[in-house]
Amino acid sequence: MKMRIPFLDLADMHADLADELKAKFNKMLQKGIFSGGEEVDLLESSLEDFLKVPHAIACANGTDAMELALRVLEIGPGDEVIVPALTWVSTAEVVKMVGAEPVFCDVDQYGLLDLNVLEQQITERTKAIMPVHLYGKMVDMKRLMQITLPLGIKLVEDAAQAFGAFQEGNSAGAFGEMGCFSFYPTKNMGALGEAGLVITSDDALAKKIRLMLTHGQSKRDVHEMVGRNSRIDSLQAGFLNVKMEYFLAWQQKRKQLAGIYLEHLQHTKGITVPDRILKDDNNAHLFTIRTEERDALKQYLEKQGIGTAIHYPKAVPATKPFKGDGDFPMANKMAQTTLSLPLHPYLGEKEVRQVCEAVQAFYN
Repeated sequence: MKMRIPFLDLADMHADLADELKAKFNKMLQKGIFSGGEEVDLLESSLEDFLKVPHAIACANGTDAMELALRVLEIGPGDEVIVPALTWVSTAEVVKMVGAEPVFCDVDQYGLLDLNVLEQQITERTKAIMPVHLYGKMVDMKRLMQITLPLGIKLVEDAAQAFGAFQEGNSAGAFGEMGCFSFYPTKNMGALGEAGLVITSDDALAKKIRLMLTHGQSKRDVHEMVGRNSRIDSLQAGFLNVKMEYFLAWQQKRKQLAGIYLEHLQHTKGITVPDRILKDDNNAHLFTIRTEERDALKQYLEKQGIGTAIHYPKAVPATKPFKGDGDFPMANKMAQTTLSLPLHPYLGEKEVRQVCEAVQAFYN
């Protein structure tokens, strides 16, 4: 009898780590420090080492990370920020939240900001560009910077899905003025709740981020600017410290499983696979295939007991809050044809082969 394969089962992972996570919780409970403290300091220090950046600043979530970045760059009313038409809604949402206007740009065949049409979207009001490293695959940052640097346009990288991806030795998020990560539970590096991160090499921007995420305070009751509360929960920092010990092993497993998918599916007629998923600049966050029969395949796999997901069913400009003019053929096409297959460190090789067999059976 074939086993049921959910798209993602967070319970298995956390059952495996249960003793360590409980021990961490008990230790923090005994110390009674639930905001700030050594767990936050340890997390930020270890992330700076891993990502090879001078400043890694933990915050409440990935959306806050992007909003904080735009605010410290003083982007607001009258400014334009270019974002890809295919992304999670928060990339465009934060632009609206700071009072600026999102300008959508179509994506390429990987779902990434299309650098061939990007310059057509730039105007004198363009203050920043937010490239999204979608599905864990990095935008060509060297080429993007060749466009933006001469124009003085700021780069805020949405690296929410790309923790662990590196391009020419540099982490996702480390190329622009700031990079923003999410530690939402479904990410490659996930908390047990909400958490995020801003990274930067700019000392002044780092100082402003730290001020802004804690009500503009440099120390207790000394307010230097108007800020807000976006501190990371200390418990989440503690849990992430436990998980950091396993991250590289988990990444190795993801790549191994992605390789099996490629081996079995890359020659299947009717689908397109993410052929560069094994490269260093892809953290194998999602294994996405593209097919004209996406919805029928999804239903078929569900009947076989295989869970899948759609990231994302609509391009952002096609959603109600952002509906406007513009033609984004590739973003709309990918929204209609992309399907995510199960891929996570607690998935077995046998299960991946079962998924492949089911996909092949559908097309045969």
